Amino acid sequence: MKKTTDQTTVSTGRRGILKAGAALGVSTIIGAPYIRPAHAAPTEINMLAWYGHGEPDMVGAFEEANNVKFKPKYYAGGDNMLALIAQSPPGTYDIILSDAEFVQQLNAAGYIEEMNAADYPFDDFVHSDFQKFPGHWADDKLWSVMVRYGHLGVSYNTERVSAEEAESYKVFWKPELKGKVGHFDWHLPSLGQISLYGGNNSPSPFDIDEGAWTKVQDITRSLRPQVGGFFDYGGTFASLKNGEMSAMCGIGDWITGVLERDGAPVASVVPKEGGIQFTESYSIGKGSEKAEIVKKFIQYMLSPEGQATSAQMAAYPGFCVTNAGMKKLQEVNMAEAQRTGQVEGAANHPVSLIKEGRIHYRDIPKQQSLEDWNDFWSEYKDA
Repeated sequence: MKKTTDQTTVSTGRRGILKAGAALGVSTIIGAPYIRPAHAAPTEINMLAWYGHGEPDMVGAFEEANNVKFKPKYYAGGDNMLALIAQSPPGTYDIILSDAEFVQQLNAAGYIEEMNAADYPFDDFVHSDFQKFPGHWADDKLWSVMVRYGHLGVSYNTERVSAEEAESYKVFWKPELKGKVGHFDWHLPSLGQISLYGGNNSPSPFDIDEGAWTKVQDITRSLRPQVGGFFDYGGTFASLKNGEMSAMCGIGDWITGVLERDGAPVASVVPKEGGIQFTESYSIGKGSEKAEIVKKFIQYMLSPEGQATSAQMAAYPGFCVTNAGMKKLQEVNMAEAQRTGQVEGAANHPVSLIKEGRIHYRDIPKQQSLEDWNDFWSEYKDA
């Protein structure tokens, strides 16, 4: 739930459609009425997203049913996403997957279209916060729809770090881990976690005054001798898989979950200082001529089948945002539902962690600029 080096209620009719789709199967939702003639060339849909969202395991069924073809452009990190859009002609991207904290910037820049809330199943979302998620709405107008989320905390090699040690970000300073602590190379996740470690949990690890910001920088600099590298998406996977890194700051189960499912001795946990939530949302690109089929794809991703597919995404797992989606995940892959806490009564149930106040929604800095945080991050890496 990421440029680098190395986040209203729905009409009864719409809910009825989704419930009927759940009963009749995914083809009901992703099939007619938007099926083109079999002999027609597929309609191309240009997607801007994190890696994995345009791959066959995510979009293949929808492509086949609707005679469309997704052409994904992948990025890592919201800053990179904004730069790619700014460098592209208007209307380049039909659908944009954004981290929630950047939606307001997409909106302010005029990069996305207004959406109709009645088209989406907000009344089935697993948490009330998600129905009007911060930044997705402006003046009671909807600009983006949350489709998945995940929690960031301490990620570690279970053979080198104990579960007890992983219960605090302090583990990153463990002497035995010198040179074995890695960073996912994006400032918001890592600095947000270090801000939590520094005690900035109210109102937010991203809403801190200059004194607290100075302290975050000092704590971060003290970690530098422990750090063995700054990694992009692929490098993060590889360094944990091959044991090059024993702990990783700035990530969570969205990375270790894939490796864990493959048998690697890694895990992620929300520590006592709290965790950070990444929130991924779909918007319709400004000026897109494919807005109707894009809307239908977003509706599919919020159907029970789409949510279960998203939770098991090959590139990186995520949590379901609808109750029907969570139920579907339990039906098709109970082991994954249990592993990620998406079952009733689980100690690590994602919604329970939010309600307990242990999760903080990732945001852009409130009292500093993004450039302030990015400049410090560059300085830190070069130290």
